[in-house]
Amino acid sequence: MSIGYACLNIGTPGTNQRSVTMKFATPEKLTEVTAHNLAALDRMIDYNIENNIKLFRISSDLIPFGSSPVNSLDWRSIHAHEFSQLATKIKASGMRISMHPGQYTVLNSPSEDVVERAIEDLIYHDKVLTALEADRTNKIILHVGGVYGDKEVAMARFAHNFERLPQSVKNRLIIENDERSYTIEEVLTLAHKLRIPAVFDNLHHAINLPKTTKTEAEWISEVAKTWLPEDGKQKIHYSQQDPTKQPGAHTQTIKLETFLAFFHQLPDPTISIMLEVKDKNLSAVKCINALRDEPHIKHLEKEWGKYKYAILEKSPAIYQEIRTLLKDKSGYPVREFYYLIETALADTTLNPGYITNTTAHVWGYFKEQAMPAERRQYERNLAKDSPAALKRHLLKLATKYKVDYLLQSLYLYL
Repeated sequence: MSIGYACLNIGTPGTNQRSVTMKFATPEKLTEVTAHNLAALDRMIDYNIENNIKLFRISSDLIPFGSSPVNSLDWRSIHAHEFSQLATKIKASGMRISMHPGQYTVLNSPSEDVVERAIEDLIYHDKVLTALEADRTNKIILHVGGVYGDKEVAMARFAHNFERLPQSVKNRLIIENDERSYTIEEVLTLAHKLRIPAVFDNLHHAINLPKTTKTEAEWISEVAKTWLPEDGKQKIHYSQQDPTKQPGAHTQTIKLETFLAFFHQLPDPTISIMLEVKDKNLSAVKCINALRDEPHIKHLEKEWGKYKYAILEKSPAIYQEIRTLLKDKSGYPVREFYYLIETALADTTLNPGYITNTTAHVWGYFKEQAMPAERRQYERNLAKDSPAALKRHLLKLATKYKVDYLLQSLYLYL
C-alpha cells in the first residue's frame, strides 16, 4: 500500500514553488526560477522519504513555460546535475512519481490548435519524468476532455489524437473519470480500446455515476484489469467532498474514519492511493500512520510535536486531552488522536485569549535574543489583534534565529 499527495508541501521550509510572468521570462529568470523549483522539489522528496511517503505528484509548473515557446532553453541540460541527484534519491527510496496536466491540456478538442498545444504539453511532462530517470510505472494522468455535443465522436477523436503521441508519452498516459463529462464506465471503454490504464476517482464517481450500477470496490476491480505489470501497481484517486462548497470541492483535510471505511472495502489493500486534499502531506502522513504494520506511539508523538501549538491556539481543552491520551506509551490511539486534531482545527472561531496564550508560548523561544525593534513589532501585532501578522512575524524570527522546532511547527502555517 502506498499513500501520497499532490504537488505542494505544508509545513516544510523551503518547499514553495515559484513562477514567472511572460513579461519577465528572460533566460536568466527562467533559469533562476527553475533552479529554485528543483531545490524545493528536492526538499519535498527528502520530506517524503523521512515520512515513508512512496507516492508523489510533481507540479506541472516545475519548469516555468515548460511546454511553451516562451521557454526555449535546454533546461534538461542546464539543470542536469539537479535532475540526476533527484533521480538518485527517488529511485533509491522506491518512490513513485506522477504528473497531472491541467484543464487546458485537452487532447480531444475539435480545435487543432488546442490539440497541438496539448500534445506539446504531454511531451513536456514526459520530458520531466524522463529527466528524473523515471520508468513507465511513473505516469501522466489526463482527463478525456470535453463532450462537444457528441460524446462518441469526442471519444473517437481522443483515440485518434492519442495515436499522434510519441511512444514514450503513450507508455505513461493514464486516463481518469471526471465529475461532469466522462464516467468511469466510459473511461474504461476508452482505456480498453487504447490499451492504457484507467484511474478511478471516488469523488468524481460519486458525482457522475455511470449507467451500470456497481459498488466502488467492483468498479476498482474492473479498472484493475487495465493495469499491466509494466504499468506498476494500480493507482486510484481519493478525496472527500467539502460540504460547504459546490460538488467536487475537496476538503481541507481527510477525515480519518471516512477514509478507513473506504480503505477497508478495497479489493486490493496494496493499491496505490493518491490523496487529493488541501492539507496535502498532512493527510498523507495521517493515513499512513493509521495503517502502519508496526504501530508505535513514537509516530504520534512526532506528529504531536508539529501540531501542538496549532491545537493550543484552537482549544486548550483538546490540547490537554491529547496530552493525556499520549501518556500511555504502550498504546497506539491513532483514531482518537486524529479525531481530536480534526475537531480542533475544524473550529473556525478565533478566541483572543487562546491566541494570546499560544503566541506567548511561541514568543518564548526568542524573547531573550530578539532585537528591540523585533520586540516592538511583536507587541504592535499583538495589540492590533492580527493573528496572521503575528504568525508572519514569528515565522520570520524562527527563520532568522534558526529555531528548527518552530520551523517544523504547523502553527506557523495553518
